[in-house]
Amino acid sequence: MFENLKIEWFSNPSKNILAGIVVALALIPEAIAFSIIAGVDPMVGLYAAFIIATTTSIVGGRPAMISGAAGAVALIVTPLVRDHGVEYLFAATILMGIIQLILGILKIGRLMKFIPRSVMIGFVNALAILIFMSQLEHIFGISISTYMYLIITLLIVYIVPKFFKTIPAPLIAIIILTALYMYTGANVRTVGDLGSITRAFPHFLIPDVPFNVETFKIIFPFSLSMAVVGLVESLLTAKIVDDATDSYSNKNKESRGQGIANVITGLFGGMGGCAMIGQSIINVRSGANSRLSTFTAGIVLIFLIIVLGDIVVQIPMPILAGIMIMVSVGTFDWQSFKYIKQAPKSDAVVMLLTVIIVLFTNNLALGVVVGVIFSALFFATKISNVRVELNQQDKNYLYYFKGQIFFVSIDSMMEQLDFTIENSHIELDFTDAHLWDDSAVDAIDTIVKKFEDKQNSVYVKQLNADSRKIISELSQLNERHLN
Repeated sequence: MFENLKIEWFSNPSKNILAGIVVALALIPEAIAFSIIAGVDPMVGLYAAFIIATTTSIVGGRPAMISGAAGAVALIVTPLVRDHGVEYLFAATILMGIIQLILGILKIGRLMKFIPRSVMIGFVNALAILIFMSQLEHIFGISISTYMYLIITLLIVYIVPKFFKTIPAPLIAIIILTALYMYTGANVRTVGDLGSITRAFPHFLIPDVPFNVETFKIIFPFSLSMAVVGLVESLLTAKIVDDATDSYSNKNKESRGQGIANVITGLFGGMGGCAMIGQSIINVRSGANSRLSTFTAGIVLIFLIIVLGDIVVQIPMPILAGIMIMVSVGTFDWQSFKYIKQAPKSDAVVMLLTVIIVLFTNNLALGVVVGVIFSALFFATKISNVRVELNQQDKNYLYYFKGQIFFVSIDSMMEQLDFTIENSHIELDFTDAHLWDDSAVDAIDTIVKKFEDKQNSVYVKQLNADSRKIISELSQLNERHLN
């Protein structure tokens, strides 16, 4: 246990601390922006970023992953804040956390295995595009100085790691260019232009809402949506960090950790949140591999707010935009263009559909759900091809069934049978077939009945163990039909 604790917390501490500092600086404009989207004070998002990051670093299941106030969650609660106020947001966030905690206890993480690779690729690419597009407002139509700061940031982040890796390149860019701005006063937008920062710690509060059924009816739909969206985004991000770090994480523990973090943030005046893939990738690419980086990000964030708030608001936005653009370029799976050409058409369609849904709805979870549904439909169609071969000798008919028999494949199977046969001996051979559901059992019952209605003797033979079991439990056939 001690060895595991050492690996998760103190593996390469210097790199993890430096990575956490970079992430803390990148979290500030994101948290403020998401607060604006939700229609609340910027401090609501900043407090959420601090609390969720520090809490998940301790109780979460994925070391080195960054969680905080997230855009997908902010979009969901905008109508709630507009119609009922921020206190209802806090109450909804607490309920969101309780739902996630319950889902984690129920081992929701097991559902990750049902997300195919094509959906994962689409999710990553859509996210990369969204990250890139979200930075455009901080770049274009502002000033020449903005373009200059952006270009210099891109050059630093791209070139410096080739020669110097001790300090993360994004941190170097932030320190040098912020100092340059403070000295020259260039015409660029800064973090302070997004919203004001109050230099104060979050404090414990009980949401000022009536604790009754009416309040529950108001907040439950929002809480459920936030919980599901937050978990989908968090578990997919955890999988991406797994792949990037060649390690495994406990998805059920992560689900529970997200729930605990959201309960706490709701009790301390923060909005709901989840894993943030952009910041997580910044963290990992800055050398992070332990919980210390996530914990550092949260602690440094509150330090920046309380102690260095006057300096933080002077960080030029084109620096942070440049860092996020490099993240989006690194996140995008550039092998996707080859994948579209080489992969089965159904997989390519699922990948593109996932990207399109996410971009049009700005909802990562919806894109993933639609992608999984279509992937399942394509798979069901692909395996629904049941072949039926007939071997006839006089009045003896032997039908060989080959394939997976379930609700999708039944119609095509039935069409291959000749129900005009009369006064004959018919055997149905399932040596190379498998019955999967009650629809398959009902189909076999129907076939036998139709043949027997024409005065045929019908026998079902060579069922495998699982098929025979489901037949014995659900079928109307009796022992005389089974060989």
